[in-house]
Amino acid sequence: MEPMHWNLFDALLALAPSPTAPGTQPNPQADMVKTFGMLGIMAFMFYFALIRPQRQRAKQQQELLKALKAGDKVVTTSGIVGTVVSVKEKSVSIRSADTKLEVLKSSVSEITERAAQGSEA
Repeated sequence: MEPMHWNLFDALLALAPSPTAPGTQPNPQADMVKTFGMLGIMAFMFYFALIRPQRQRAKQQQELLKALKAGDKVVTTSGIVGTVVSVKEKSVSIRSADTKLEVLKSSVSEITERAAQGSEA
């Protein structure tokens, strides 16, 4: 005898409304409660799957930018690797090889190495 397997079709059938007995009317209030319940569950799942992780990433990025200081080695979103020379309100000066670049703070994606405590400029 083959073991019972649940597939997508069986799961959808289990969620489908049960047919009403002949000569009876379906309860419209119960159907409305089911609909709002499913919408509530989907909104809850949407929040935890998409909105909450995005907020956490934005908070981490904000903290990273606040902690940025001269001497830190950083990587930008465009792939430039360099050392922070100075930090301004909205931009950062980076030295990469023999080039000094000024990029927006928001383009810094990662601090690869923190500056030593005594070497702040």
